[in-house]
Amino acid sequence: MTYLPVENVNTATFRPAAFLIKADTMDKIITKEQIRDAAETAYTHASAIKGGANANYIPYLANINPDLFGLSVVLPDGTHIDYGDTDYRFGIESVSKVPTAILVMRQQSPEAILQKIGADATGLPFNSIFAILLENDHPSTPLVNAGAISACSMVAPTGNSNEKWKAITDNITELCGSAPELIDELYKSESDTNFNNRAITWLLKNYNRIYDDPDMSLDLYTRQCSLGITCSQLGIMAATIANGGLNPVTGKQVYDQRISPKITTLIATVGFYQHSGDWLYTSGIPAKSGVGGGVLGVLPGVLGIAAFAPPLDTAGNSVKAQAAILHFMQTLGLGIMNGQRVIIK
Repeated sequence: MTYLPVENVNTATFRPAAFLIKADTMDKIITKEQIRDAAETAYTHASAIKGGANANYIPYLANINPDLFGLSVVLPDGTHIDYGDTDYRFGIESVSKVPTAILVMRQQSPEAILQKIGADATGLPFNSIFAILLENDHPSTPLVNAGAISACSMVAPTGNSNEKWKAITDNITELCGSAPELIDELYKSESDTNFNNRAITWLLKNYNRIYDDPDMSLDLYTRQCSLGITCSQLGIMAATIANGGLNPVTGKQVYDQRISPKITTLIATVGFYQHSGDWLYTSGIPAKSGVGGGVLGVLPGVLGIAAFAPPLDTAGNSVKAQAAILHFMQTLGLGIMNGQRVIIK
């Protein structure tokens, strides 16, 4: 048995039994081959799963091929493990809330997000108006519709839609290592049907929780949800967050590493909306879903994972993507609450 001494201990009151840490219970060593095998078996397992349905309240999404499915795992050294339709561009939808929250933290601070939007899980659907009223005029979190619209209003520079849009897309490009592409048909479809989000925007404006022009802020949110992204790109974004803001593919430090714990906490608490607790309990990994069928998962310091399949459950989360990530995590015995230092060899 080997032990690691704890530093900065007062020797006058030091009691070995209480302060020695067992090194061999602290480390979990896994190989890249094990990760690759786990990803392959997870993809195979989830490929056979049926059920769910494409989002039908946005006409463009209803017509996407429901058989599309991809899984991508990215490690801190840039190793990329892809299975299936990982190069297909799908609507990023609500996963876009993650990079925009990061952008506001980059431009302002994590504290600004907490003060102007909040960090509380609503326990309600992602597009809930009632949640705003329950929170006493607060958007609650930048990872639900209300908070995401508010976050778009916070993006600098104030009053300039084109520059704001450039900041949003440049940020996503840095996180992914390559640029997303606006899906014009999806943008039109979203704009023609975003009546609930219009109500949310003006209710927030009434409570002084929109910090720029409300119509501009709603349009920016609608456009960012309409960006086309691949599962492979989403995996790199997840790995960048897991890697403390350092993009493992480009080698660029995209943002201050202190932001990663904040955004990962937001993802953990509300990434699967009213199913967030169940998801974290069973999978052990903070993950953010979108009604386009994408899911982004972040295991801090270890890896990023993304999956894509259009059919959704009743909460708007991809059925196959959930199954693949859950199977992957359980196969490797990983989880943020395990209390282990994971070493990849």
